[in-house]
Amino acid sequence: MKVITNSHQTPLVQRSQDAVWHPCTQMKHHESFPLIAIARGKGAWLYDEKENPLLDCISSWWTNLFGHSNPRINQAIADQLEKIEHVMLAGFTHPPVVELSEKLAALTKGNLGHVFYASDGASAVEIALKMSHHFWRLNHRPNKKKFVCLQNGYHGETLGALAVTDVAIFRDAYGALLQSVFTIPSPDARKAAQGENADDVARHAANELEKLLEVEHHNIAAIIVEPLVQCAGQMAMHSPQYLRIVRALCDKFDIHLIADEIAVGCGRTGKFFACEHAGVWPDFLTLSKGISGGYLPLSLSMTTDKIYQAFYGDKTQQGFLHSHSYTGNPLACAAALACLAIFETESVLQNNIERSSDLTKAFAWAKEDERIEHWRQQGMILAFDIKPHLLQGHSNFAREMFSASIQEGILIRPISNTIYVMPPYILSQAETIQMGKSVHSALNRTLA
Repeated sequence: MKVITNSHQTPLVQRSQDAVWHPCTQMKHHESFPLIAIARGKGAWLYDEKENPLLDCISSWWTNLFGHSNPRINQAIADQLEKIEHVMLAGFTHPPVVELSEKLAALTKGNLGHVFYASDGASAVEIALKMSHHFWRLNHRPNKKKFVCLQNGYHGETLGALAVTDVAIFRDAYGALLQSVFTIPSPDARKAAQGENADDVARHAANELEKLLEVEHHNIAAIIVEPLVQCAGQMAMHSPQYLRIVRALCDKFDIHLIADEIAVGCGRTGKFFACEHAGVWPDFLTLSKGISGGYLPLSLSMTTDKIYQAFYGDKTQQGFLHSHSYTGNPLACAAALACLAIFETESVLQNNIERSSDLTKAFAWAKEDERIEHWRQQGMILAFDIKPHLLQGHSNFAREMFSASIQEGILIRPISNTIYVMPPYILSQAETIQMGKSVHSALNRTLA
C-alpha cells in the first residue's frame, strides 16, 4: 500500500515509508513529520542527503560511544573480516569471543564471567531471566519462578523482558501475553518530599521491597533493576544506596539480583559498570548498546561461577537451553574489543569526568529556567523535565521538540516531558556548548 507523502520528502524517504516498518513508531505520523534520510556519519555528527549536519546528542539511541566511522573500530572490523565473519558458537569458538569474555570478566574483578552472548538488549534480559528460573529448578526449588521489577522500569520488548517492563503503553497493548510479576516502587529521586534526599527515597523504596520479600521470597527467582538510571523511564535517577540495600536483601532472602546495564553500562554513569558506584556486584549483569560502540548488534549476560556450576553436568537437560544464530559473532566481538582498547589506551573514564563537567556547564541555563524542574545528571547522562502545566496546548511535546531540535541542527529524542542528552564520549568542549545552546533554542521554539 502506498502512503500519503509530504511534498518535501525525498525519493528515499518515500520508498522507506512504503517498504520499511520503523520501530516504536506510528507510521502515519511521518506524513507530517517526515523521516530523515542519513547518508553518512563522522565523529559526533550525522549528515543527511543534502549534507546538512546533525549533532548526535543521544548517541543514536544510546549506542555510539566513540563517534561514527571511528577509525580504530573500522580497522578492527576490517581486520576480522579478512579472517572469519561468522561461525556458530555451538561446538566452535574463536579468538574474539574468548578475548572479549576474558576482558569483561577482568573488568568485574572476577566477580562475574561465563559470558553468554546474544544480539539485542532484550535478548540479554531474556537470558538472565531464563537462567535464574532454570537455576532454581535445578536446585529443586521450582516455586521460585516469579520476578520483581520497578515501577517505570524498562527492560526490552520481547515477552520475558516486556513482562518486567512497567511502561503503560506496552503493557496496555501486550499485557495479555505476559506473565505476572511483582512491581515495586521506584527509588526515583524526584519523589523526594520536602526535607528528603535521594538516599531517603532509596530507603523508602527498599522498605517496600523488603515487605514483599518477607511474604513472597519462596516464590521469587530474581529482582531486575537498572542501576542508577531508569533510562526509558524518563531518565529517573536514584541513589547508589538503593543498590546496596537491594543486594543485602537478595542475600538475606536468597533471590537473584539482575542488573540491567544495557543502557547505563560501558561508562555512561562515570564508571564502566554502574553497579561499581554502589560497590556491589549482581548475580547477573546484562550489557548491549555501547559494548560494540554502536557498530554491530551485540548483547551479553554475565553471571557468577555458582550459577554456572549449577548447569554443569552430564545431562543435556541440565544445560542452559538457549541459543541465537549469531551468538558471539566475530565481527561484533572485534568491534567490542576495539572499544575496550579505546577505554584502556585513551583514559576514557578519567577524561569523561571533564566531559561531564562540560555537560553541566553547557546546561547551567536549565537550572535557572523557571519552565524546568528536576534537573539531574549522572556522568554522561543529563536530563530535566518541563513543568507539566506548560504543555497544555502541546498535543505531543516530545515530537514537537524533536522537530524543533532538527531545525537547530541537533538530534534529541525527548521522553514525554523529559528532555535529555546522552552524547558520544568524543564531544569537544565547543560541541558540548553548542549542544546546550541548541537545546535551549529548540525549547524556546517549541514553547513559543
